[in-house]
Amino acid sequence: GTGGVGKTTAKILQSGFYWPTMFKDSHAFCKTCENCQKLGSISKRHMMPLNPILVIEIFDCWGIDFMGPFPPSFGFLYILVAVDYVSKWIEAIPSRTNDHKTVIKFLKENILSRFGLPLTLNV
Repeated sequence: GTGGVGKTTAKILQSGFYWPTMFKDSHAFCKTCENCQKLGSISKRHMMPLNPILVIEIFDCWGIDFMGPFPPSFGFLYILVAVDYVSKWIEAIPSRTNDHKTVIKFLKENILSRFGLPLTLNV
């Protein structure tokens, strides 16, 4: 490869040649050069926009949901499951109902008391 417009023009000048449209001609040559097209710099015009990486700590972000209803087992129909998104740690309990009181009690006894207040809780 030639190394781009600047290097191509520099090589021509070092060889003792000069003409008024030399830079324009070098640019046109590099646009048609197969190696320059393959190895040239990538246009930022077609890049995906960069987004900041979110940094979260272990037990900062939990997902919680009910599973079921299942066939009754000792009176339990549901399973309440919470998953920490970072560590994939699971907390689960059987439940007779799938209501908000069960969720609040579960959060107090199994999440807040052991892992602290999460930044996010996805339901």
